[in-house]
Amino acid sequence: MTAEMKPFPPLWAVIPIKETRQAKQRLAGLLSPVERQKFAQAMIEDVLDALADVPELAGVVVVTVDPAVIEFARRRGMTVTGRGAYDGHTGAVTVTAREFAAKGCAVLTMPADIPLVTARDIRAVIAARKAAPSFTIVPARDFQGSNAVILSPADAVPLRFGDNSFYPHLAAAEAAGITPNVVRCASIELDIDTPDDLDAFQAVPSDTRAAKLVARLLRAHLVQGAS
Repeated sequence: MTAEMKPFPPLWAVIPIKETRQAKQRLAGLLSPVERQKFAQAMIEDVLDALADVPELAGVVVVTVDPAVIEFARRRGMTVTGRGAYDGHTGAVTVTAREFAAKGCAVLTMPADIPLVTARDIRAVIAARKAAPSFTIVPARDFQGSNAVILSPADAVPLRFGDNSFYPHLAAAEAAGITPNVVRCASIELDIDTPDDLDAFQAVPSDTRAAKLVARLLRAHLVQGAS
């Protein structure tokens, strides 16, 4: 078998999720703390539902210590770990990615606040990956964040997530001798952090938990404001 014909290594999704009690504070002008927590949890369930329907994944590991999120993940048969959960997005992914690298696996990671994502979208990104060593990335819509990354092998490129991570990730891949593979996907590119993001989300019709919840919450706010 030639190198080009080798199968892709097992691909695991690693999804870091912070505690939801203080979630989405940049939406504080629109939603109360309890409402923001509920909205974050609805988005998490939407993302986990999409991942659960991707047969190309060997499994999904959710890195979290949030009790509700642990329950969401286990209900879907996903693995839960707290290792690295307090080390930020980068630390949470890196700890588990190293473990998978030692097993010869590849890793897909994405945030849990992209509620429009579907299993079809995720499968399309996976289908676009290159043979190892490779680095596939979907940018955020502002081309600042990194909203999905596939590493093959799982430690192919050092990660550094944050508000300004997309171009540094491209540079890191090139420094590792890998030509980065940039894939565009509108649903993955829209993560919800700000009121502008929320407006963009509401402009796209969807049957997601998050869309139904935020519509109900904002409608209630309008009724209260009119009374």
